[in-house]
Amino acid sequence: MAIERVRDIYGLYNIYIQTLEKYVSTVKNQIPELPLSNIFAEPEKRDVGPAIGYAFMKLKKQGINEPVAILWSDHLMENVKSFQRGLKLGEKLVLENPGRFICIAEKPRYAENNLGWIHIGKKIKTKSTIPMFTFKGWWYRPPLAECRKIFKSGKWLWNPGYWVTSIDFVLSLYKQFQPQMYKTLVKMSKVFDTDKESAVVAKLYSTLKSIDFDKAILEKIKPSSAIVLKINMGWSDPGTLYALKEAMQTSPKANVVKGKTFTLQCRDCLVYNQEKNKLLTAVGLDGFIVVNTKDAALVVHKDKSIKIKDLVKEMGKNHLEEYL
Repeated sequence: MAIERVRDIYGLYNIYIQTLEKYVSTVKNQIPELPLSNIFAEPEKRDVGPAIGYAFMKLKKQGINEPVAILWSDHLMENVKSFQRGLKLGEKLVLENPGRFICIAEKPRYAENNLGWIHIGKKIKTKSTIPMFTFKGWWYRPPLAECRKIFKSGKWLWNPGYWVTSIDFVLSLYKQFQPQMYKTLVKMSKVFDTDKESAVVAKLYSTLKSIDFDKAILEKIKPSSAIVLKINMGWSDPGTLYALKEAMQTSPKANVVKGKTFTLQCRDCLVYNQEKNKLLTAVGLDGFIVVNTKDAALVVHKDKSIKIKDLVKEMGKNHLEEYL
């Protein structure tokens, strides 16, 4: 789905996929016509900060100097044409000035505290039909109470993490804000496309600090270095179970039910049953996630769905790995 959103406007050979080494075969099976040189394999997971630095070093080694869009493969989107227009505008703006980030943002539909948010400033006068704004700041996963306030303000947009920028500009930011990481990335780049690449990258990549791209780079840039495009993409990131429900719902208060279930006087709930021989029922719930699998069940309010990650960590500490 992520490939098809951009393939018809940029062509398959201008698409690069980054993933862990163990998923390279999966990518090749899904997109067999994609050249292996267009798949960048991370030897291990070190978060998005090192991942983007590594990818940009690989692109630079291949001699690419056009604007680059950073996108993610685990998102859903309804209005693809709007997204494509945003990419094209971002490309145009970066060609005019390579030293900046163009942020493609989504109008928020509710106070989701599992996402990053973008604080927008003044609207920029332009002939484009896409609203453009100055950039004032980021807020990654604000607390729920604050999230509700900024949602009501109308001055904040969802941050899908879609950026259009230039390779040299981003690498200059790594050199400025993450100097040790930058030095290691340069060392790795010297063995790209040689028989030493696999061993050297595996050794050096593991030494990179595990840090999100937002914290490593984006939160440190000058506000004047970014422009925000407000796009109606119908975008959602099913990174939480409630976000998945929101992406599948027919209306904000509608329930999403899957499997053998029965609900009474429930609204805004996800009720998902994976057992064919058991009936999962719910009464009087508002904004809850109820999931039943063969060996475990989960009940959580939508406002606490972000805490499932903490739950998983605690389960691991309490020798409950068999249920993860």
